Amino acid sequence: MASDKKSDTVLDVEARLKSLYELQTILSEIDRIKTVRGELPLEVKDLEDQIAGLQTRIQNFTGEIDRLNQAIAAEKEKIENCQALISRYNTQMDNVRNNREYDLLHKEVEFQKLEIELAEKHIRDYERNIDNRHADIQNTQERLQDMEHILQEKQAELDEIVNETREQEEGLRAQAKALEPKIDERTLKAFKRIRQNARNGLGIVYVQRNACGGCFNRIPPQRQMEIRMHKKIIVCEYCGRIMIDPVLAGVEDQNNG
Repeated sequence: MASDKKSDTVLDVEARLKSLYELQTILSEIDRIKTVRGELPLEVKDLEDQIAGLQTRIQNFTGEIDRLNQAIAAEKEKIENCQALISRYNTQMDNVRNNREYDLLHKEVEFQKLEIELAEKHIRDYERNIDNRHADIQNTQERLQDMEHILQEKQAELDEIVNETREQEEGLRAQAKALEPKIDERTLKAFKRIRQNARNGLGIVYVQRNACGGCFNRIPPQRQMEIRMHKKIIVCEYCGRIMIDPVLAGVEDQNNG
């Protein structure tokens, strides 16, 4: 009876380890699908952000053009006012009573002419800046069109992958859920905790080249023997991953021994 109980325990550990490794294989495939799919949403989001940035840039250029046109209008109004003053001063110069009044009016005329020249210079500068902003808008619009085209392709690719992998992922999740009852709750919780903390998502690994298949630290011969005996759940003393021997995992053990 004792022998049978011991045999049942060994088989129970073997069964749990095999189920656990099978579960790991399924979950790794789900991780792979999520990774493939996970890169595209990031690319799509990055493109959307860049497109939003280009659209904002175009709006800023357009706003700058509006401000420059307003500035041109203000300078033109200034020129009209200066011309009106010059006309008035010239009329007054025809009726001056002395040289002093004439000189003062003449200086005012010259000053208004200088103001007109300065305003005309400002207008030329503003018009040049407007031409530059129009060129900036055209270049930005071309980049925007290219990015929108790329975004459409990436979005279509993402939609296709999501549609293709959704059914596969759902099937794998169903398989994983069906396996969980074959593993005791304590071991399953430990496995999920290890998997969550592991960088590569591996909660159970097989022995490779006499070392842990997760962290690749060497396993002492006695420990390897215990792993091969399948009498209890054994974890790596370095990384904490559950270990299984390649034979039980159904993996070719070409490098071990």
